[in-house]
Amino acid sequence: MAERIPCGWWHRSLVRILCAQLPGTEALPGLDPARCAAFLTRYRAEAPGLTRLALHGCSLVFLLTPPVTGIGWRLATWLRAARLDAHADHLATHRWYPLRQAALMLQTVAGIAWAEDPAVRGALGLEARRP
Repeated sequence: MAERIPCGWWHRSLVRILCAQLPGTEALPGLDPARCAAFLTRYRAEAPGLTRLALHGCSLVFLLTPPVTGIGWRLATWLRAARLDAHADHLATHRWYPLRQAALMLQTVAGIAWAEDPAVRGALGLEARRP
């Protein structure tokens, strides 16, 4: 995450958490932090309150559960990229259902932001989304 995301520490944490859900591959780009930050600003304005509460609650679960997934004793946003990716994977495949549900909520919101990116749409052969 090279560029600085404007807003507070929680907004930057949300961006890092959502970007960890969809890392890039050789074929497809991952979730762009700058576009994710813009998406979260729109999401805050347009999404229902309960959905926003669920996003923040699931993000808090993701932030605090590295000891549960066996990754380490740091907060998730303090982990290096490889360990953060492993934490996201372990949380999504954890044997305890509520943790998997939290990961699914984060993946869903990240997927919405990811699918709006013109680079992703171009890689999939789709035309860019109009604002």
